[in-house]
Amino acid sequence: MGTSVQVTPLCGVYSENPLCYLLSIDGFNFLMDCGWNDLCDPNLLQPLSRVSSKIDAVLLSHPDILHLGALPYAIKHLELCAPVYATEPVYRLGLLTMYDYYLSRRQVSDFDAFTLDDIDSAFQNVTRLTYSQNYHLSDKGEGIVIAPHVAGHLLGGTVWKITKDGEEVVYAVDINHRKERHLNGTVLESFVRPAVLITDAYNALNNQLYKRQRDQEFLDAILKVLRANGNVLLPVDTAGRVLELLLLLEQYWAQHHLTYPIFFLTNVSTSTIDYVKSFLEWMSDSIAKSFEHTRDNAFLLNHITLIINKSELETIPDTPKVVLASMASLEVGFSHDIFIDWATDARNLVLFAERGQFGTLARMLQVDPPPKAVKVIVSKRVPLAGDELKAYEEEQERVKNEAALKASLNKEKLRTSQGPDANTGDPMVIDASSCHISADAAASRSGGFRDIFIDGFVPPAASIAPMFPFFGGSAEWDDYGEVINPVDYIIKVEDMDGALAQGFGGDLEGKFDEGSAHLLLDTTPSKIVSTEMTVQVKCSLVYMDFEGRSDGRSVKSIIAHVAPLKLVLVHGSAEATEHLKEHCSKHVCPHVYAPQIEETIDVTSDLCAYKVQLSEKLMSSVLFKKLGDYEISWIDAEIGKTNDMLTLLPLSSTPPTHKCVLVGDLKLADFKQFLASKGIQVEFTGGALRCGEYVTVRKVTDSSQKGAQHVLIEGPLTEEYYQIRELLYSQFYLL
Repeated sequence: MGTSVQVTPLCGVYSENPLCYLLSIDGFNFLMDCGWNDLCDPNLLQPLSRVSSKIDAVLLSHPDILHLGALPYAIKHLELCAPVYATEPVYRLGLLTMYDYYLSRRQVSDFDAFTLDDIDSAFQNVTRLTYSQNYHLSDKGEGIVIAPHVAGHLLGGTVWKITKDGEEVVYAVDINHRKERHLNGTVLESFVRPAVLITDAYNALNNQLYKRQRDQEFLDAILKVLRANGNVLLPVDTAGRVLELLLLLEQYWAQHHLTYPIFFLTNVSTSTIDYVKSFLEWMSDSIAKSFEHTRDNAFLLNHITLIINKSELETIPDTPKVVLASMASLEVGFSHDIFIDWATDARNLVLFAERGQFGTLARMLQVDPPPKAVKVIVSKRVPLAGDELKAYEEEQERVKNEAALKASLNKEKLRTSQGPDANTGDPMVIDASSCHISADAAASRSGGFRDIFIDGFVPPAASIAPMFPFFGGSAEWDDYGEVINPVDYIIKVEDMDGALAQGFGGDLEGKFDEGSAHLLLDTTPSKIVSTEMTVQVKCSLVYMDFEGRSDGRSVKSIIAHVAPLKLVLVHGSAEATEHLKEHCSKHVCPHVYAPQIEETIDVTSDLCAYKVQLSEKLMSSVLFKKLGDYEISWIDAEIGKTNDMLTLLPLSSTPPTHKCVLVGDLKLADFKQFLASKGIQVEFTGGALRCGEYVTVRKVTDSSQKGAQHVLIEGPLTEEYYQIRELLYSQFYLL
């Protein structure tokens, strides 16, 4: 039997909900993404809560809320304790995205689903991989290899290839085949005939404008409003698609010498750009080459101002401006507040660059026709006063006393359990009631270590002398001295990152805005005051597709080229999912699945795979040829058994002759350049190569084997024909 593979969706099928799927390979459970939505709906995580304790590894594909937003919550509340794997940009930008989301929520609500410490804890042990790096799992995952590949869509976005016993499972959601300003297109098309392909149907029904036309319409819409003395608000994500928009605006403003101010406003905008500047090797080839030749970083933004405080906008003169602000959903964050301020002015424009999540204000405003008025909740944090403050202080005092009483009881219990001579040579126990000053005052004077020093203490009668608490540990010794743990003396890279990695630090105001820093450090009792108001929507509302996902036609073409043996469709509306399922069933492969939530489907390969070993006698007579990362050879052998293990043995008779086998993948564009370098005149004609005067080389699809292709060489049997055939054979490995 082939490798056992089961897929169980936990969220994000037949809908546009967050992505979260359980993938089991020979009993090893992968959690593919761990997304949440901007509404933080806990009901979406119910299926995850039932399997979280069984998960062995988590693979993250993109650094946004829809793909990793629930990770801190799952680790804190759902007993998820598996190792996490991601690329470096997904780790860094995902961390910033969660910081920004938490701070945006915390400023307008008593958000307690997770804290900054929970975010740090969730990301602390992420294993970061580079593109095309093969990472071999161990223990329970022995024999499984995972590798991230370029997905497009977002910086660091990943197509995961999971290999076991030669069979490949490919997880490719939110891919983009188009090359953009800061990203290369996906490499999914380079995979051929994987055992299982898991992909999404999100854009199956959508077709996109040409990139140049879309960009021009985007810029024209912005300039039209600015020249009419209006303002433009772009609700954006924290560190995802906003990067493409920033580059587009920066380049256009520089080329046309425009002076309208542009602002990028999030709680972590400066940190975002600082990190992005160091990720050039993860970006498009054009950005990398430009940096090599001119040393100019594409994200040195000269026409865009990074701000981390909405109050900075209020100090700007009342001139037309463009503001890119988080969050994209308009539910919380700076974009929510700015929308309320600007929506009532008909000169202004709210320009959406992505579809809003279901149930959010952004999605409500994107309907056709748009609403003329919307109800919004305006919330702010205010200090407690009067009876509320008194009640709060009484409650805190009660909690404090209960904690002190519990600690005292624990100490008394410990002392009594140690016998009458417990005080001799042990850490001293101090009776706070015998002190001349209050415990709180003593704690403040002694730095908070109440049981180390209290002014005016009375030593217990049984004690020999007053001593500080000391717990002697038994150290191990060898011939060279005390045995130490080298790990204790290693300075981790994460610790060098300063305040960002911890969420706090000396340069806090450099990471968050003043309001956020005040929110984190201020211990003044406060509460959230919310009011509902109706906003008259007089401004213009426009949606343009800058999501960076392949459209329906491209997705169908890519899937047909990859030609998986089995296909699993996830994440897309019910209509889009059924449409793509029907198309692929007819034109790609007969085994197409679109499971429901918590429906487990078995996509184990129909091929039979066996593990065999080669005998030493056979190995000594085999000649291997190098093919990429592998060595290949043709073997004629007999199957036998050695110690209950299948073994290939040399043939007892003369091996039969076999036809030559050509191994490789010919790309006509590369072959064209190769022939030209040999002095042969060659050109593309109707999808084929016209070589010289009479010879034609073309690739044709075998209708009997879906996805299989043959290379045909046609022409009269001349010297030129044999020369070109010989050059064609040289592009393959001959067995």
